[in-house]
Order: sequence, then structure tokens, then C-alpha cells
Amino acid sequence: MGRAFEYRKARKFKRWGNMARTFTKIGKEIEIAVKAGGPDPSGNTRLRVLIQNAKAENMPKENVERAIKRAISKDTADYKEMIYEGYGPHGIAFLVETATDNTTRTVANVRNCFNKSGGSLGTSGSVAFLFDHKCTFKFANTKNADPDELELEMIDLGVDELYVDEEGNITVYAPFDAYGAVQKFLEDNGFEIISGEFVRIPTDTKELSAEERESVEKLIERLEEDDDVTNVYHTMKEEEE
Repeated sequence: MGRAFEYRKARKFKRWGNMARTFTKIGKEIEIAVKAGGPDPSGNTRLRVLIQNAKAENMPKENVERAIKRAISKDTADYKEMIYEGYGPHGIAFLVETATDNTTRTVANVRNCFNKSGGSLGTSGSVAFLFDHKCTFKFANTKNADPDELELEMIDLGVDELYVDEEGNITVYAPFDAYGAVQKFLEDNGFEIISGEFVRIPTDTKELSAEERESVEKLIERLEEDDDVTNVYHTMKEEEE
């Protein structure tokens, strides 16, 4: 699950071509976190990790500070997190996460993307059951912990997958509602968190031909080009290189 998802995420950033969209996405997430839990990272666990995410993506510190200031300003619009579900070409299920200050605009844009690709926007719950909602953390193994022993120790927190990448960093996956517990464990035990986020992992994927994949890829790209869209998940099986 984890390795395939990391590959998919890497492809998404490559498609975006530059980091501007990534910075916009993280900036919106920071604003939402600040409005929900305040501007002080020491007392806002979600904000604390988002600042680490920004650092990992080389987002300038000034951008982070501007996002926090926007969130506490009374003159800025509130972002709402909305999820849209539907089916793309060849029966591929899509779940689209957005952060928007105008839901009318966003739903119209998302529907248009589906319609142009021969797909259709569905109702709430129509495809969500095809994805597991997870939290994931990537952290540096600053304690030189044995990965097998660490995985056993974190099972009680709900961690159901752990793997070590080529650089020696560790990634873990756990249920969505275990986010706070996993973050606390890592911080209390002195691990350096590189990033932490919520993801949706398809429970099953569908293999397509090269021609079929192309039409699905076009829909993914259309959706990701929309500034309101923060994440696009689908059930097409990825071709790992």
C-alpha cells in the first residue's frame, strides 16, 4: 500500500511541474488548521506538522507566515473542505478533496472535469467506501530504532504498515483517527517528523490498457489543475517504474 501510494504522490508532483500548486495547497491547509486550532504551533498539533510539511517541500518561511496571518485576519474568506465523488472513464472511481471559499464555483468546475472526460459526478458516499481513510507520517530515524521493534511498539496506536525508504527515513500508516496519537508518540520519543498528512488508499484497483490509462490520466490532470482541488484519489492501478 505505502510504496505504491508514495509513487503515485511523486507522479502527481511531477505533473504539476512546479511547486506553486504545492505551496498553494499547503497554504490553504495551514489557514484551515489555524482557524480550527489557533496560530501557535506549540498548542496546535495539526499546524505543527503542516509547518514541517512546508519545510519538507522547500516552501519559504515567509509563505508560511503569510498563510498564518491570513487565517487570523478578519478580512479573509474561510475555506471549507469539501469532498466530491464520481466515476471517470472505464469505471474508475474518483474521490476529489477540495479547499474552497466558493462551493458553487468548485462543484461546477469539478462536474465539468468529469463531463469532459466522459465520467459523471456522483452523490456523497457513492465511492467513498472504496477507499480507506488513513493518516501517514514520514520521520527521520534519529533514535536508530530497529524498524521491526518500532512497528510492534506502534501497533497499539493503530499503525498497520511501516517501511524504510532508501534514505533510512521511516513511513507509517494508521487509521485516520489515530493521527493525534501517532504524532504524540513520535514527538514524545524524539523522532523528527518530516511530514504528516491524511490520505485515502483504494481498497482495490483496476488495471487498464495504455490507451484506457491515457483517458483517465487526462481527467486526473484536469482536476489537479483546478486551484480549489487539494487531492485526487482514484482506483486505477498505477504502473510502477
